[in-house]
Amino acid sequence: MKFTETRLPGAFTVDIEVREDERGLFARTFCQHEFEAHGLKVEVAQCNLSVNHLAGTLRGLHYQQAPVAETKLVRCTRGAVLDVIVDLRPDSPTYLQHVAVELSEHNRRALYVPELFAHGYQALTDGAEVTYQVGEFYTPGAEQGLRYDDPRLGIAWPLAVTAISAKDAAWPLLAAEGVLS
Repeated sequence: MKFTETRLPGAFTVDIEVREDERGLFARTFCQHEFEAHGLKVEVAQCNLSVNHLAGTLRGLHYQQAPVAETKLVRCTRGAVLDVIVDLRPDSPTYLQHVAVELSEHNRRALYVPELFAHGYQALTDGAEVTYQVGEFYTPGAEQGLRYDDPRLGIAWPLAVTAISAKDAAWPLLAAEGVLS
């Protein structure tokens, strides 16, 4: 696998090394030793799948607070998505900055999301499927979110939003009192 650190320290794109023959292809998508060698957490508590019926569907931006902050390894296995992460580490030089990475069935790229990063994505195609390995169990009382359209984040989503959950549309803006001041 090829690990490339994004401009947000600790967040990596992970590209597979494909071996092809007459049968098709084979590649490792996860190796505990390789992830540890890059200083990445390797625990997997849950594996999730989302199917997004319409291009423009937006999910996120989600994160869990400590002590149950999550790491994620996100991959699009059908179609394409624009995956966005936001650095929420208060002492980080890239605090509240974001990175957007296209994940698709064609590039087979994954995105490693460190703890204390908000995560979300927009489906770029109908029927986009996303899988993610999560390093902590989902804990409803610890879940938080950022508004996808918060002007303070300045995220340029490529498509009009066609579907979003009521919860994701209602996260408060960062300028709201008590929200990541």
